[in-house]
Amino acid sequence: MRLLRRAALLLPLLLAALPAAAQPTPREASWTAAGFRFHTGQTMDLRQGYITLGEPTNPAVLILHGTNGTARGMLGANFGGQLFGPGQPLDATRFFIIIPDSIGTGASSKPSDGLRAGFPRYTYDDMVAAQHRLVTEGLGIRRLRLILGNSMGGMMAWSWATNFPEAMDAIVPMASQPTAMASRNWMMRRLMIETVRQDPAYMQGNYTTQPPSLRIANVMYGTGTNGGTLNLQRQAPTREAADRLVDQRLGAPPPRDANDFIWQWDASRDYDPEPKLDRIRARVLLINAADDERNPPETGITERALARIPNARLLLIPASAETLGHGTTGNARFWRDELARFLATLP
Repeated sequence: MRLLRRAALLLPLLLAALPAAAQPTPREASWTAAGFRFHTGQTMDLRQGYITLGEPTNPAVLILHGTNGTARGMLGANFGGQLFGPGQPLDATRFFIIIPDSIGTGASSKPSDGLRAGFPRYTYDDMVAAQHRLVTEGLGIRRLRLILGNSMGGMMAWSWATNFPEAMDAIVPMASQPTAMASRNWMMRRLMIETVRQDPAYMQGNYTTQPPSLRIANVMYGTGTNGGTLNLQRQAPTREAADRLVDQRLGAPPPRDANDFIWQWDASRDYDPEPKLDRIRARVLLINAADDERNPPETGITERALARIPNARLLLIPASAETLGHGTTGNARFWRDELARFLATLP
């Protein structure tokens, strides 16, 4: 394992984002995994929404979004606009880009479709198993060139590599660790979930209106585990500025549905690829940020885990007033050049 520290490349003068290149027109579709079996033993015909760019005759790349995200969110200027255009690292004229809506989000099956609190309490392994069926059965792809995921998507990239080790050439997990969900990361998730569950308006998932706590729990978690210390100090150096930022966030639309919200965050409860790291055959480029509130590098657990994986490297993006803590990797300008170099090394 080589620890890649490219602070010089990340100086503000060198970080000026290039204009987002035009992407091919995305194609939206859905596919149903008939009789999908969850880890609980429950089965259902599971609908999965997804977006593709490019032609299926090209090497396939799977892009995985974060919690509460959607496939369409990965097409924005700061992410897809830096990756999928002509001449960019994942140029959609050279790759077949697949971006699924994970279970519980977007156009995929979720509690708010009608089952509400009766929807299976899925896990990341369930989500990855569903994606595997979409890729292999729905799209007929036998092997992926690359799996790239951010935050929850990064954790699912680790799960792909340990659960289906022969399915891909390389993975690029971001804003994640190949170790058990624990410590502050889980504590904050649990507190957010309980805030909504214990709201009298939640009514054990049988609410008639969305619980008021949903908005506050979401903003509290996002503020406590995202944004970057230096960046927030720059944005809110006074109490008045901090109040304006809080008011702005509280004024944004809340998550659409409380059950969907709880199920999405709760799905991480048993995430732990570490016992199976020896199964990984893919080449690995892990991209994390030094100021990531959910995956703090100072614990050393990530580097110890990576040492067990052949052909694994870490790019640790230095903290600055430009980085966004856990949100840093959502902006591809911080790592797109390193991704291009990594892809060039693949056999």
